[in-house]
Amino acid sequence: MKTTTQARIAPAAQAEQKQHSAERDRDRDTPVKAMPAYEQIKRYVLQRISEGAWKPGGLIPSETELVKEFGVARMTVSRALRELTAERVLTRVQGSGTFVAPQRYESTVLEIRNIADEIAARGHRHSARVLTLEPSDDADALEALGLANGPAFHSCIVHSEEGEPIQYEDRFVNPKVFPEYLQQDFSVETPNHYMVRLAPVQRAEFRIYAQKPDAHVRRHLMMDIGEPCLLLWRRTWVGENVATSVRLWHPASRFHLAGTV
Repeated sequence: MKTTTQARIAPAAQAEQKQHSAERDRDRDTPVKAMPAYEQIKRYVLQRISEGAWKPGGLIPSETELVKEFGVARMTVSRALRELTAERVLTRVQGSGTFVAPQRYESTVLEIRNIADEIAARGHRHSARVLTLEPSDDADALEALGLANGPAFHSCIVHSEEGEPIQYEDRFVNPKVFPEYLQQDFSVETPNHYMVRLAPVQRAEFRIYAQKPDAHVRRHLMMDIGEPCLLLWRRTWVGENVATSVRLWHPASRFHLAGTV
């Protein structure tokens, strides 16, 4: 009798298990398929580091091992590791391999400060002038945000300290993450403060350049012709979604970056 009962229940249980397994596979695969292969590898590496499986200073699997694991071309793996190295997540030593970067870089990458708070900390008054707040189909912005179709949200804001402009903020925002972005008054609350208040940043990457601004940016920052800017490009994630991509222009004569290690 016991054997008969097991035989009768087994097909139903197997069918249910197959259904659950298919649902799990579908849920797991759907967001990944929308990403380029090199981005999937980058996300995998970052996940292994954040979980503590790969420690700062530790050796990670070789390109050959990652090629076998992901079933992709070597150039795809190489691009992922090269970008993570440029972002200071990894360090590559010729003849030795690729290592997780020392932990001192993490606070630098993840610390995102609100310019209004920085100005207030100096005992000065912050003000903001909104130049642009609109939908945008800019192709580069959509690619940076990982969006197949537009629009993205676009804002351009000039931040001033005691009436003197010190930052031109050119920001694109993912409407899936912040659907009410265009309805905000950013002369009262900065985009940074608004977004962190709703959905704290979980991951970020940035690059810093010394670059001359175009005439539009130069005019709004009240800069002399030929004066250089400190340009900070930053992209941030909320969950699995790229939340925002922003370029922050600062007159070199009125701005400096500072920090401690």
